[in-house]
Amino acid sequence: MEKWPRFAILIAGLTIVSALAAPAGAAGFSLSSATFAAGATMPRSSEFRGMGCNGGNLSPQLSWNGTPRRTRSFVLTVHDADAPVSGGWWHWVRYDIPARASGLAPGARGPGSDATTSFNAVGYGGPCPPPGDRPHHYRFVLWALDVPTIGATPRTTGPELAALIRGHVIAQAVLVGRFGRPH
Repeated sequence: MEKWPRFAILIAGLTIVSALAAPAGAAGFSLSSATFAAGATMPRSSEFRGMGCNGGNLSPQLSWNGTPRRTRSFVLTVHDADAPVSGGWWHWVRYDIPARASGLAPGARGPGSDATTSFNAVGYGGPCPPPGDRPHHYRFVLWALDVPTIGATPRTTGPELAALIRGHVIAQAVLVGRFGRPH
């Protein structure tokens, strides 16, 4: 029997160690919605009301599965990187969602607490892209954290929340919806 080259053994060992070091349950951690399918157009009921938009401004239903074992809380962000402003647009910033939660109802008021969006308001603010823009992509990210709270307040913004969770993320689940407005 021929001996394996040393680098092949090292690579095989590192692969096994990397797999074991991955957060438990992270591979199956997923986010979905009964309100819209992944990659599909979000309904008008989720569209912002104001600034020329006439939707219902109702947050979509969300559910998640495969919560990583060490999760102590969740944070949810909704961000539009296609927005024509520096840093994109934060549509929803929700923090301190308990680890036992597995979803949010449409128009959710809980569990968790809402922070400040780019609309300079606390709570969900739906899609409202400029008329005639190609459909924007709304990235819903559920962050599983290793701490029960992160020290956010209703005045915390999306970028501030991103800084607060740094170093505490176990896994993330992503769902993208699209929305556009005709001229």
